[in-house]
Amino acid sequence: MEFFILLKAIILGIVEGLTEFAPVSSTGHQILVDDMWLNSAQVLGSKESANTFKIVIQLGSILAAAWIFRHRFVDMLSFKAERSERRLKLSHIIIGLLPAGIAGLLFDDFIDEHLFSVPTVLVGLALGAILMIVADIYAKKVQHPQTVDSITYRQAFIIGLVQILALWPGFSRSGSTISAGVLTKLDHKAASDFTFMMAVPIMAAASAKSLISNYQYIHADQTWFYILGFIFAFIFGILSIKLFLDLINRVKLIPFAIYRLVLVAIIAVLYFGFGIGKGI
Repeated sequence: MEFFILLKAIILGIVEGLTEFAPVSSTGHQILVDDMWLNSAQVLGSKESANTFKIVIQLGSILAAAWIFRHRFVDMLSFKAERSERRLKLSHIIIGLLPAGIAGLLFDDFIDEHLFSVPTVLVGLALGAILMIVADIYAKKVQHPQTVDSITYRQAFIIGLVQILALWPGFSRSGSTISAGVLTKLDHKAASDFTFMMAVPIMAAASAKSLISNYQYIHADQTWFYILGFIFAFIFGILSIKLFLDLINRVKLIPFAIYRLVLVAIIAVLYFGFGIGKGI
């Protein structure tokens, strides 16, 4: 494939890696960068192929999170005798996954049919930003926020309930769940750690299901497009997760919320003002 075509795959992989786990909505960025600019559907031959490509590069981001938290996952999956001290367990992750997992199974078709559009993504971006601002305002009142190893099953379930909001494209899985964690008195990094670990199994399962349903849209002559997108999503996923976890307790959520609102304004102007992306 031509260099400039492969460069599109690299750019999209970088965008996916940088935004999948940050509370800014990877969906919103894919619309802005791909659907309104790079147009991978034209490169790959159809919208279905472009959506399949997005599934593949999302797997790169998921692998990045799995790698960052590999020691935690190994510990949780070792099935050692319960330790006396409080710590994050696999059961916390499972409880956090159940609400959104059930809701996803019940409403998957409805979401795919009615919520994947620019206007609905804009609504999700804006509402998610408001939730993040509310969470940061509340966090200022919490004197002794908890670490991830002190999380309770009640907190895990509440975070899981709020994760249902992330089924609305643009709301952001990490934005909603980190906000929920902060609202249940976790510190920002603890909420982020739990969010990222909880995201690995649910996103891997959802992506695998979508890939199995759409594998026919992957063509042999486009292999390098998929490979490069996957690799760069993985590399930049690792970089962005490490940077985010280093910064989050200092910068909190409001800067990301402001960024989201700016993104809403940009997409709204391009879409409603100039008609860019009207065909998606």
